[in-house]
Amino acid sequence: MVTRAWHGVGSALVAAVCLGCVTSPTGPSVELGREFTLAPGDTAQLEAADLRVRFDRVEGDSRCPADAVCIQGGDAVVHVTVQTNGSSRAYELHTGPMTPIVHDGYTVALVRLAPYPFSSRTIEPGDYRATLTVSR
Repeated sequence: MVTRAWHGVGSALVAAVCLGCVTSPTGPSVELGREFTLAPGDTAQLEAADLRVRFDRVEGDSRCPADAVCIQGGDAVVHVTVQTNGSSRAYELHTGPMTPIVHDGYTVALVRLAPYPFSSRTIEPGDYRATLTVSR
């Protein structure tokens, strides 16, 4: 009886461990030069490089709502962390100037930040999606 009970527990434990093997902690694997989209907390692994990009969060989203007329376009600050060969650094990408950053010879650029704001809607932090590219 004890053997059967432990066999069931062991099977459940093996199944739980195997489920962890199916999902990658680094998220999608992407090619250099191709656009990829991340949710906050997600990380992309670049296929041809020992490089990872994590989308951390958005701060200060002052972009002009799509249903408003504004004098200035505004800006949102997209926080990312880039890792290569054990080197990790946090960066800020902006929707205003859209200036890319360079990390260990790789250029990381923000292509777009979604959703776009409307005056009648509040964007929750987890709803953001950052579309990025990485090139050499």
